[in-house]
Amino acid sequence: MEPTKSELEILQVLWEQGPTTVRVVNDKLNEQKRAVQYSSTLKLMQIMAEKGILIRDESSMKHVYSPAEAEDKTKTALLERFVDSMYKGSASSLVMQLFGNKNTSTEELNEIKDFLKKLDQ
Repeated sequence: MEPTKSELEILQVLWEQGPTTVRVVNDKLNEQKRAVQYSSTLKLMQIMAEKGILIRDESSMKHVYSPAEAEDKTKTALLERFVDSMYKGSASSLVMQLFGNKNTSTEELNEIKDFLKKLDQ
């Protein structure tokens, strides 16, 4: 599964909100991103369900959608694909690129150092 940008936006809402209706997802997208028509959100979520990205619960009048995969599993798979294709599988190249292109705060650096210490243990 490789969600499109629009599909990822919907997944983000569902990961944050939990299982919910198209109306709630559409309202959140309109708050967070840009004006999105309800019919467009509905159609995209129906397609996502057909592709197996979402699960649709039809047991009540309002259909409730939820992601088929957990957030961490999806993000891990997408990140692995990205690192493989853009950095020839080298996580260190990705990290060095990130640090070279962005000002990292002291707080973020401390979090990274703590994380690396935990990995060493």
